[in-house]
Amino acid sequence: MRVMAQMAMVMNLDKCIGCHTCSVTCKQAWTNRAGTEYVWFNNVETRPGLGYPRTYEDQDRWRGGWVRDRRGRLRLRDGGRLAKLARIFSNPKLPSIDDYYEPWTYDYENLTSAPLGEHIPVAAPRSLISGKPMKVSWSANWDDDLGGSPEIVPHDPVLKQVSEQVRLELEETFMFYLPRICEHCLNPSCVASCPSGAMYKRSEDGIVLVDQDRCRGWRMCVSGCPYKKVYFNHKTGKAEKCTLCYPRIEVGLPTVCSETCVGRLRYLGLVFYDVDRVLEAASVADEKDLYEAQREILLDPNDPQVIAGARAEGISPEWIAAAQRSPVYALINTYRVALPLHPEFRTVPMVWYIPPLSPVVDAVSRDGHDGEDIGNLFGALEALRIPIEYLAGLFTAGDTAPVEAVLRRLAAMRSYMRDINLGRETQAHIPAAVGMTEQQIYDMYRLLAIAKYDERYVIPSAYAPTGAPVEEPACSLDFDGGPGMYASGPFGEASGVPVPVAVETFHALQRRQTTGEMAANASRPSRLNLLNWDGRGAPPGLFPDGGQR
Repeated sequence: MRVMAQMAMVMNLDKCIGCHTCSVTCKQAWTNRAGTEYVWFNNVETRPGLGYPRTYEDQDRWRGGWVRDRRGRLRLRDGGRLAKLARIFSNPKLPSIDDYYEPWTYDYENLTSAPLGEHIPVAAPRSLISGKPMKVSWSANWDDDLGGSPEIVPHDPVLKQVSEQVRLELEETFMFYLPRICEHCLNPSCVASCPSGAMYKRSEDGIVLVDQDRCRGWRMCVSGCPYKKVYFNHKTGKAEKCTLCYPRIEVGLPTVCSETCVGRLRYLGLVFYDVDRVLEAASVADEKDLYEAQREILLDPNDPQVIAGARAEGISPEWIAAAQRSPVYALINTYRVALPLHPEFRTVPMVWYIPPLSPVVDAVSRDGHDGEDIGNLFGALEALRIPIEYLAGLFTAGDTAPVEAVLRRLAAMRSYMRDINLGRETQAHIPAAVGMTEQQIYDMYRLLAIAKYDERYVIPSAYAPTGAPVEEPACSLDFDGGPGMYASGPFGEASGVPVPVAVETFHALQRRQTTGEMAANASRPSRLNLLNWDGRGAPPGLFPDGGQR
């Protein structure tokens, strides 16, 4: 047994309201530069739906992830070294801009500069790539915009794999929101697909990153990722992806998407796993056994042998204590209510999901019955095979038994806690019916419903304690003498006092775009931030004497 640490996330889909706040804040923090207009490290999909990019789950088309060959060995679905070498200068297995969407802005200037006329001026959409007028026909949340259009939703790759009855009764099924980020897998196919070795998985916390110095823009990582969460920046010629906000993680702060989540549905924590068993777990013969295999390689952080193994690998006592308090491990292995997204891709993903129970409760209540009675809920779970079958296609490779077990635990928690909230005697047979104790049910309720900030985010710092606190990049209003709420800093609206920058961040920013402006806004250059300025594209008036330094 060789113990390693991994930062992991769990999302409670019962709480997601589809507000897209996580997507917008992630966009503002990480992908608001030229070349990343179409990039969404975090996006929220409506299910059933095609997802982003379109039909990314159809690996017969995109050939991402791993497959098990006849000899029981894992092979990249997209081909090995020779196959990649044969098409290294022309990779056809890539989503096009139409599968993502052509990013656009609106011609707002026309609203203020249009001459007086008979008709009210409009802000027509303009392409952020060419700057020309365009017709909007697709976007990162188009399924949400259309509200489940019958012309698009039946092409959902997961929906195609379930029974014919589900497709015929599509309008009677429920919808829910599915936030997605990079899975930071234990067996990442994007890393294995990269010819230049630029994609790597950090050994200390398992975060998958791209070395911008080594990236040569082959885009094999985009093809290899089955979740299509690696993007190509056409401005820099480099691949980019979700970094799990590692500068924040390193100082003990949650990711931007977690911090700003309105529904408080995200949980971040450290888990220990046996690295020697990852390949074994990803190689099980039956896809329906992948969920249990992935769950079993996660180690109990309270086990003395695991603690000894962690110490032997140089894991600090602070990290061991954080793993013991991890909400992620509790939701995955203690309460067993979290499931991985598409384990059949065999990448061993580390972003897990708690499937939604609310549609089941709503269906029971809609018929005039008590939506939180344990008998009604259990009966509804047996009757509503359609949603369970679809959820199984997302989280358990089609096996409905684990999904039903999770929904039964969530239903039992609701019924048990209702007696407590109403001041009635608790019913011990409710948790017993799902293999849990009364204390476990209550602890699970606290974690899922009323957990505090430091209970949802248990993130050990990557820095050793020092005499001076480590500075975290923040808003310019957070320091003495800041520019104030209605003014900009001396070097642009994002400027402030100097802050420590990690080496990886420095190299990632060193050779960014020549200019900060976008095609549709060429007449109004964006402000310059000297912290990531590469020395090119200096706006007029930057230097007092008009010269270049």
